Amino acid sequence: MSGALASDHMGVADRVAQPDEETIVGPQELAWNKSGLIPVVVQSAESGQVLMVAYASRQALQRTLETGLAHFYSRSRQRLWCKGETSGHYLHVLEVRTDCDGDALLYRVSAEGPTCHTGRRSCFFRSVRPADASEGEAGAPSGEADAPSGEAGHIIDRLAAVIADRQANPKPGSYTCKLLEGGAPLAARKLGEEAVETAVAALSEDDARLAEEAADVIYHLLVLLAVRGLRWSDVARVLEARAR
Repeated sequence: MSGALASDHMGVADRVAQPDEETIVGPQELAWNKSGLIPVVVQSAESGQVLMVAYASRQALQRTLETGLAHFYSRSRQRLWCKGETSGHYLHVLEVRTDCDGDALLYRVSAEGPTCHTGRRSCFFRSVRPADASEGEAGAPSGEADAPSGEAGHIIDRLAAVIADRQANPKPGSYTCKLLEGGAPLAARKLGEEAVETAVAALSEDDARLAEEAADVIYHLLVLLAVRGLRWSDVARVLEARAR
């Protein structure tokens, strides 16, 4: 691990300010279940959105506190695991809290990319409705997003996740891999070409064609960001700052 990465993964206790009237408890004071586990709710420290729920063992909690990366215990695989160990979508834990009964944990995190394995920002993207409710009575149909970023944000997250996977696991014949291998010069040139085609479509073609060209611009922009080591969240933060 590089020095920069190691410093980014410093222990949680080194980074978290102590709130007023806070009560400090140790792992030994938590109400672990009969299997030696405790449920963990993972929440975005930035938006407050609940991202996922998992279980932690004593060792998983200790690793989380030591490294600042979210660790859990997989009940199906019967082993400790670090979120992001295969996808690269790490959860940087800024604070660990427990409830009044000590039988659940809350990880407040900064997420690198989507949290859900589907490529969505949160695992909680499906609405539960009464079986006899009409679609218009209970909000969005099952499968649509409740996240602040909306469905468009989820599509971008999913696409960015695919591009990241191509970086980590190149596939022969993949157009995305070809762009990634060409580096910034090729990715930037293709983005420029798509931007020109979008401008032409806006002036001389129908709406459907304009939408297609705009989609190509977004895709090539995400590839260029990935080549430069940036994420869509870096762009989103700039946009949010400008919207204030």
